Amino acid sequence: MERGLPAADDGGHAGWARLALLLLLASVLVPLLVAGLRSVLWVLVGVAGLAAAVVGVWWALAHTGVTRVAGGALTVLAPLAVLALYAAYGMLGTALLSLALWGLAVAAARVASAPAYPSSPAGRGRPPAAPPRHPWILMNPRSGGGKVDRFHLRDRAVAAGARVDLLGAGHQDVAALAARAVDEGADLLGVAGGDGTQALVAEVAARHHLPFVVIPAGTRNHFALDLGLDRDDPAAALEALTDGVELRVDLGFAADRVFVNNASFGTYAAVVSDPAYRDDKVRTALQALPGLLTGTDAPRLRVRAGTRRADGLQALLVSNNPYRRAVDSPRPGRRERLDSGQLGVLGVHVGNTAQAARMVRGSRSPDLTRFTAEEVVVEAETDTVPVGIDGEHVLLPTPVVCRVVPGALRVYVPRHRPGAPAGRPAADWPRVLRLAVPRRWRRRRHGAGT
Repeated sequence: MERGLPAADDGGHAGWARLALLLLLASVLVPLLVAGLRSVLWVLVGVAGLAAAVVGVWWALAHTGVTRVAGGALTVLAPLAVLALYAAYGMLGTALLSLALWGLAVAAARVASAPAYPSSPAGRGRPPAAPPRHPWILMNPRSGGGKVDRFHLRDRAVAAGARVDLLGAGHQDVAALAARAVDEGADLLGVAGGDGTQALVAEVAARHHLPFVVIPAGTRNHFALDLGLDRDDPAAALEALTDGVELRVDLGFAADRVFVNNASFGTYAAVVSDPAYRDDKVRTALQALPGLLTGTDAPRLRVRAGTRRADGLQALLVSNNPYRRAVDSPRPGRRERLDSGQLGVLGVHVGNTAQAARMVRGSRSPDLTRFTAEEVVVEAETDTVPVGIDGEHVLLPTPVVCRVVPGALRVYVPRHRPGAPAGRPAADWPRVLRLAVPRRWRRRRHGAGT
C-alpha cells in the first residue's frame, strides 16, 4: 500500500518478460501443431460450453420450477460434454497443456510487471506506532460463531491494557458506545466483530483522528483480510497495541453511512433485507432472486460519475478502493490497496438468456459496467433504495451520493503480520513486450529512426 514506487527496470524483469512471451507463444503453438487450424474450432467449442454453463446459471437463479432444474443440469452437463468431446477426439491433454502454459505465461508476466523495489506491506521500514495509553475495544461475543470466547480475546485484550466492552443481545447503538468511550478518554478504538460493526466504530475513530484496531472476530472480515491480518488467529491482531505500525487507509461513504468494504445496491441489497436471510441465506436467496432478476420487483438502477453513466442496472457494487478482477489475480475479490483514493464501481445488467451468455466475455461484456471514480451518484425509480453496507441492511433516500475520503482512517496493525498482502500486479503485456526486447536493440532501433 505504498505510494511512489519506481517502475520495473530491465534487470531480472527482462528474463521474466521473455519467459512470459515464450510460454504464451507455446500455449498457442501446442494446439496448432497437434490439430492445425482445427484448433480454432476446438477453442470455439470450449467457449460455447462455457457460455452454455453461464446460461444454465442464469436459468437456475432467475427462474423457478422446470426451468430452474434445467438450468442446474445445463450448468453441470455443458462443461462435462466439452471435456467428453475433447477426450473422444484426443484433444483433452492438448487443451490442458495449453491452458497450463497460458497460466504460467500470465504468472511470469505478473512477475515482470512488478515494481523493481516492492513495498513492504508487513510493516518493515515503517516507524513504530506510538502505543496507546487508554485503548478501548468493543467485542461482539456472538460474532463469527463465538470467536471472542473461543480465542479468549477479552482476557488477552485486558492483559494488553485495553478496556473492553461487550455487545449485549438486541439492538445497541455501536457508534454511540464508541463516542462515549472517546468522551471518557480513549485514545484508540478497536473492534472484535464483523465488518458492519468495524465500519461504525471506524467512522468515530476517523472523526476524532484516533487510531483504530481491527480484530478479525467476524465471519468474513474482508477488511481485515485486505489489511493483511490473519483471520484464523484473531488474537494476533492485539499485538498492534504493543508492537504496531500505522497505516493510512481510505473510507467510503454512502450518503452519511461509512463503509470499509463496499455498499451494494439492487439485487443483493434486496435479498439481505429479507428478515429470513440471516437464518437461511441460500433458501432465501433462491426464493427472492427470480422476482428480483426478471419480475416486476427487479431493481433498475442508474449510476453516474462525471461524464460516465450506466442505466438499467440490476446490481451495483461501490467499493472502498477497487477489487481485483479474476483475470488479474489468483485471488480475485481482494483489493490490492486501500489508499488509492478511488471508489471501485461494478454494475451488472442481465435481463434475458442472450445477455447472460454474453457475460462469458467478462470485462468486455456490454452488460458489465466497471470503472473507478472519487464520487458516484446512484439513482433509482423509488424514493428510497435498500443498500447493503458492509453486509448490513439500511434504507437510504435517493439519489445516494457515494464518495471516498482518502487517508481518513489511521489503522494500527501488528508489525509482523504473516497475512500481509504482497500480491503481484496485473500482467502488463505492453510493458512485458518492451522489457523482452534487449536494450541494445531498442537503442539501435531508436538510432535508425533518427
